[in-house]
Amino acid sequence: MDGLTHFNEDGMGHMVDVAHKNESLRIAKAVGKIHASQITIDRILQKNVEKGDVLSVAQIAGIMGAKQTSNLIPMCHNLNLHGVDLSFDVDEANRDVLISAEVKTVGKTGVEMEALTAVSVAALTIYDMCKAIDKEMVIGDIKLMEKVGGKSGLFKRSQN
Repeated sequence: MDGLTHFNEDGMGHMVDVAHKNESLRIAKAVGKIHASQITIDRILQKNVEKGDVLSVAQIAGIMGAKQTSNLIPMCHNLNLHGVDLSFDVDEANRDVLISAEVKTVGKTGVEMEALTAVSVAALTIYDMCKAIDKEMVIGDIKLMEKVGGKSGLFKRSQN
């Protein structure tokens, strides 16, 4: 089980003990996208979706998702998040809503899962709000772009 810290000596899953770690500033950035029909993209941009302003609701949902990560992912620690920010960029030419999340804390473990969860929940919220218009939307390319802090230091994705 070398390198797999979420397993104990008996090969059973467990939450990693971080009590011995030093606190440091932890930042994680993640991205993803949802591909939609032109009609869906137009209605999102025009704020003409019956359930409300899609991107505003998705932003709130992403923040809430980041805060709930430890309730969704079994081995994640419950973290006191210091900041969660989401942004959206609509790529009209490719019919994509690009989602970015940045999560910050000062703590003993990183916030990568919180950033990835924020993007995922935001994308799912867009899907939910627009599914009456477009059931063929596709969520994808969810990935960690950067992480700062902790023993392993800086991670920066080499390619988008």
